[in-house]
Amino acid sequence: MEKQEYAVGDRVEKLCEVCGVERGHVVASTTKRGLISRVSCPICGTRSSFKSSGRTSSRMSTTKSGAPYDRTRTYRTGQTIIHPQFGMGEVTAVIEPRKIDVLFADRLRRLIHSSV
Repeated sequence: MEKQEYAVGDRVEKLCEVCGVERGHVVASTTKRGLISRVSCPICGTRSSFKSSGRTSSRMSTTKSGAPYDRTRTYRTGQTIIHPQFGMGEVTAVIEPRKIDVLFADRLRRLIHSSV
């Protein structure tokens, strides 16, 4: 079995000890060989060490379904959306009245919402 190399900013599934939910975490640091050493929870911000369990996935969980992204809609933290270019993502934070952070399979992106 071929091992995958990771980079800072990639996404991996991990159980968050603080939130108590398994969700996508952002890779915060890696070793020289591309193995994950620390990850960060996008919801609570907790940084924790990462131990590979063999079932690491860099894809979004397919058990959730989301509505298509629409920049005129208002989103809240925890909602799942489907972006036409970036795919499925989870809203991790509302930054300003018109900006949200969304965690996609490849990285965290800032999008517009509540736009007239």
